[in-house]
Amino acid sequence: MPKRFHLFYIHGFNSSPHSAKARILGDAVADMSWVQFHVPGLPYDPQRSIDILKDAVEACLPEPVGLVGSSMGGFYGTWLAEHYNLPLVLVNPAIRPYELLQDYLGINENMYTGERYEFTEQHIEILRQLDVPRITRPERYFLLTQTADEVLDYQQGVEKFAQSPQIVEQGGSHGFDHFERHVPAIFSFLNITSE
Repeated sequence: MPKRFHLFYIHGFNSSPHSAKARILGDAVADMSWVQFHVPGLPYDPQRSIDILKDAVEACLPEPVGLVGSSMGGFYGTWLAEHYNLPLVLVNPAIRPYELLQDYLGINENMYTGERYEFTEQHIEILRQLDVPRITRPERYFLLTQTADEVLDYQQGVEKFAQSPQIVEQGGSHGFDHFERHVPAIFSFLNITSE
């Protein structure tokens, strides 16, 4: 049996650990006893989110860790990948969420949890501070993106991770249609084997 591997799924803004992609990955590793699957529940607050993720990742090291980040989870995952030298699969990632989330300033509600909260300029500033303008090792990243993402400009990810392996699919959506088709490629990139 392979040695233990920690697989993290990092969900997006206003999402939850119960998202479809988290369930798909969880089901895919259910019979792999050596893979420990982590899906931290992240709040709207970026500082609290990155603190939760740092603590969770550090608790697993030095055992192998791999990350899959969707939307805002891709943004947080990039920070983690750079700071801990970890592989990251990005799924329709948010590249500059501090620009995108200007529309969320004020009172919001998480449709998964029902939590109501106020998103402020201070949260936007924290996101700016967490930004990784230039990645150091492109081979550490694998980008999955769909061109019809209705929330994010997919080209931003294609450009930022231009030197990294990429799958760019025509059409699709922000939720990444037919994500399950790419689980084998994700596992191959992260060196998760079924034996």
